[in-house]
Amino acid sequence: MSKYFEYLHTVGFEETNLVGNVYYVNYLRWQGRCREMFLKTCAPDVLAELQDDLKLFTLHVDCEFFAEVTAFDELSIRMRLVEMTQTQLEFSFDYVRLGADGGETLVGRGRQRVACMRGPNNRTVPARVPESLVRALGPYTPQTVPSR
Repeated sequence: MSKYFEYLHTVGFEETNLVGNVYYVNYLRWQGRCREMFLKTCAPDVLAELQDDLKLFTLHVDCEFFAEVTAFDELSIRMRLVEMTQTQLEFSFDYVRLGADGGETLVGRGRQRVACMRGPNNRTVPARVPESLVRALGPYTPQTVPSR
């Protein structure tokens, strides 16, 4: 199994529904937050490109749920690179509940496909994955990911 980028999160009441478990849309929010924290931590120059004309369009997301998550659960959202093409990236996300005893429980798994685009909003076109992002993703790339 390849190395993962980890985003740690404590579930709050605002992320739960009336029954007390986490509302499903929050899992997708956590995917986005994990991706953002990866950029901030590992590829800050890509953030500057996002201020210019680079756009990261999310093309597809999904999530499977294996166990309920409730307020104050400690989670590790673990992002791995699954596939990289010239213009797109696919990530997997494991949602792991961290126990006070050091134990871990896989509570969900998700995927996200992202396209790199450039240009003004009315003339956006596919663009190569920035080299700095390719380098930053290097440690999170399994040996089976097709190279560019």
